[in-house]
Amino acid sequence: MATTTRSTCPYCGVGCGVLIEHQGGHITGVRGDPEHPANFGRLCSKGSTLHLSARPELAQATRLLHPQWRSARGRPPEAMGWEPALDLAASRIASTVRKYGPDAVGVYVSGQLLTEDYYVFNKLVKGVLGSNQIDSNSRLCMSSAVVGYKRTLGADAPPPCYEDLGLAQTLFIVGSNTAWAHPVLFRRIEDARAARPDMRLIVADPRRTDTAACADLHLALQPGTDVALLHGLLHIMLQAGWVDRAYIAAHTSGFAELEALVRAHTPAHTARLCGLQQADLFTAARWLAGLDTPAPAGTPAATAPIFSGRDGRRRRPTLSLYCQGLNQSSNGSANNAALIHLHLATGQIGQAGAGPFSLTGQPNAMGGREVGAMANLLSAHRDLANPAHRAEVAQLWGLPSVPEQAGRSAVEMFQAAAEGAVKVLWIVCTNPAQSLPDQSMVRRALERAEFVIVQEAFAHTATTDYADLLLPAATWGEKEGTVTNSERCISRVRRAVAAPHHPDHAQDGPRPDWVIARDLAQRLEALLHPQPEAQRRIHFDYPTPEAVWNEHRQSTCGRDLDISGLSYALLERAGPQQWPLPKGQSRGLKRLYADGRFPTADGKALFAALAYRPPHEASDAAYPLALNTGRLRDQWHGMSRTGLLGRLFGHAPEPVLQMHPQDMARSNLADGALVSVQSARGRIVLPLQACAELGPGQVFLPMHWGSDCLGGRTLAGQPLLGVNALSSPACCPASKQPELKHAAVRVEPVELPWTLLALAWLPEYEAAQTRAWLSEQLRQFDFATCVPFGRHEEQGRTGVLLRAASLQAPAPALLDAVAARLWLNTPDTLCYRDPQRAQVRALRLLRPSPDSEPRLEALLLAGDVRSADWLKTLLLDESPVLASGQQLLRPSSAAPSASAAMPTSRSPQVCACLNVSEQAITLHLASSPGSASQRLADLQRALQCGTQCGSCIPQLKRLLQAVAAPATGSETQIA
Repeated sequence: MATTTRSTCPYCGVGCGVLIEHQGGHITGVRGDPEHPANFGRLCSKGSTLHLSARPELAQATRLLHPQWRSARGRPPEAMGWEPALDLAASRIASTVRKYGPDAVGVYVSGQLLTEDYYVFNKLVKGVLGSNQIDSNSRLCMSSAVVGYKRTLGADAPPPCYEDLGLAQTLFIVGSNTAWAHPVLFRRIEDARAARPDMRLIVADPRRTDTAACADLHLALQPGTDVALLHGLLHIMLQAGWVDRAYIAAHTSGFAELEALVRAHTPAHTARLCGLQQADLFTAARWLAGLDTPAPAGTPAATAPIFSGRDGRRRRPTLSLYCQGLNQSSNGSANNAALIHLHLATGQIGQAGAGPFSLTGQPNAMGGREVGAMANLLSAHRDLANPAHRAEVAQLWGLPSVPEQAGRSAVEMFQAAAEGAVKVLWIVCTNPAQSLPDQSMVRRALERAEFVIVQEAFAHTATTDYADLLLPAATWGEKEGTVTNSERCISRVRRAVAAPHHPDHAQDGPRPDWVIARDLAQRLEALLHPQPEAQRRIHFDYPTPEAVWNEHRQSTCGRDLDISGLSYALLERAGPQQWPLPKGQSRGLKRLYADGRFPTADGKALFAALAYRPPHEASDAAYPLALNTGRLRDQWHGMSRTGLLGRLFGHAPEPVLQMHPQDMARSNLADGALVSVQSARGRIVLPLQACAELGPGQVFLPMHWGSDCLGGRTLAGQPLLGVNALSSPACCPASKQPELKHAAVRVEPVELPWTLLALAWLPEYEAAQTRAWLSEQLRQFDFATCVPFGRHEEQGRTGVLLRAASLQAPAPALLDAVAARLWLNTPDTLCYRDPQRAQVRALRLLRPSPDSEPRLEALLLAGDVRSADWLKTLLLDESPVLASGQQLLRPSSAAPSASAAMPTSRSPQVCACLNVSEQAITLHLASSPGSASQRLADLQRALQCGTQCGSCIPQLKRLLQAVAAPATGSETQIA
């Protein structure tokens, strides 16, 4: 009988509650938790497929199931037990500390760790090793937001809550494609706008994303001009008298300096710099100020709350949502501060429906900041530079002192390793060989480090290839602890099943991250401090994650995030809770700063007069285009989990670079052609796609495409390293967050005459193993990509696709090996070979039953791929094959006459949950009359698209606008 366990999704910072269904020690299903305050039962396409990524067959093929070590670099790893693995790790770390000092060890952790994991790692590095050389991949997503909050409001604490999404009159989304990056929150926005048609949505984004397409006002600013835009909006508010000077005088300081700074940002100057219309700037400023709120006729009773400002004027609230578009910038901290200034200047903070609200990228980036597990932080939001704060942490941990010198941030840590200063890298639950900028530098760091420990759940990430020691970690569904989401809400993560194990190493299976850190901390304490001084009473005797959490809770007493009134028992009884929740309170605080008091020395918020600076890397004649990166709707980060599921590739099947059609025409580049994309740091090759949603002079490439799925080689034979071969390591000087959102590049055509396309349906285990092997072969071609496809995970069947191109054909042995991996070396394989022309065509047909028509199960086309489109469609659609084998092997761009009715290419997928194509949707809309809302409802009834996770609803609305409704009889008569 199936059992249900309540837990939390491991993807983005929305923090959705999930119900895990499991039976016989295996996860069998997942549903949204209707009682969780973050999602009320909703899940996005990623969360709703979590159970498929935990299938036992997939785990045996993709998980790291026991400790392994390499006796020498380049050799395959060998199995070892947990005790010798931990002893080896402790010995290498301790000897490095003795020889080079504690700063020679770098620990790089992850926003996907639980708070309990994070706490033990922080205590280990700062308490046992005696350094601050620990940083998190949260540095790549949230550190600018942290500095922005601290510089202005005094603490790293988002003031609003999710409830405010339904209470705002104006919603300002800047630097976030919320519809794709935080889909469940966007469903709440859609609900609010449906309930209140007078609600306004402003989106500031260089691209016309699905989020921007839904906006009442889209500010398509030039990349990197966010501070200029925000200063310009404040300038207009000042000139129009829309600021609340009484609030400014009573609750803030430093405004005079900021007012002088923004004086130069006139509407004309701002419009010219940002590439916007002055009229749009005035409209945005007026709406954001909350003073101009005419209600259209027929507005329903549900309206935004009105609050009285300190100056006595009545305003309707403005809520700002922002994410990586502001954060991932060399001016990221200033971007954040400039946005917060708009709220402070208009008194729009602490009120229902109002405030600056940073959307967290990872599921527990907030929890990591709470425990201080970054190079410049201490536990419970304490300041590393404050002697009193250091003394408090030392006393809590039973130490005479904790180190005062800030450690290296993420990029600095790997730069130091590349230069030889960091000797040991311990990488936990993250994939820097995919996600960090300047991949050439990162790979040098991993190669030069004397000892690399990778603590990971998945065996085949780009980083595991560099590990000397691999430590298998438990993952979602197998761990206990807590996480904190974007609205400061703490939720329980619960274990539903035990971690899988290798049949030959059952006793050495994956362990929770906090357990691994605890056991290594105990060993390191014994090695580095065998005779501790009297003041040294540090311990790691934690029997459970709750014991770790209780110590973390103790550290928060009296702090801005005080959770002394919270417990695991309360979370069990009452569900997720927001902080602060001090002792004596029964519920957490929804909104912060309603009383106008801020956690600063004088209790006042601060205006930080930070000037606009352009992106670090300006476009020029050598690199004339601005590269922007971002998320795909159905993928997550480096895809170590979502990348296992073919169905999550339906919406974006393969890597492409998007470019404005005008730029393509100017450079004589064709849609679908291979291009070289080069920055000052590296180069990649991939297909080009026309995209009118970009501005001229811009190109866009999703952040997910790393070297395990997008590769090739340089002319010198060096491997191409995915999207972050191009990105810049330039960082915001205050937050040390890298400028992943902007790099100057050039795009040029590539002539690679020899091409290959190979696809196959395979058993799930075999498909995962084949993909891992093919990923290692990408560097054998000048361009190559390898991705899964299909929707048959429940049937234990997955598709694998390999696309490649080269200047010259590779060795026949490589093609033979690829064919063998795709089961194209069987006796029933139809095959044509022309060695002189380096051409191969191989097809495998399978009859699902004796009386059925055969279907195409696998194909490989090399050298001449004219038949690729229709053969690929035949295989993907699993259509019956009516033509003869000879006809199928013929190299023709037209399908055989027996298959003439078959489409030559597939329509793009729109709905990932139910596999509904764009063609099916447009055909239905062409015959669907009525208003936009009536047509959407009719579409959802007929095709069911947009009725599951809802992530495709913004795209459905765009198609509604693009496909005209049929004329009614009366309209025809009038015409």
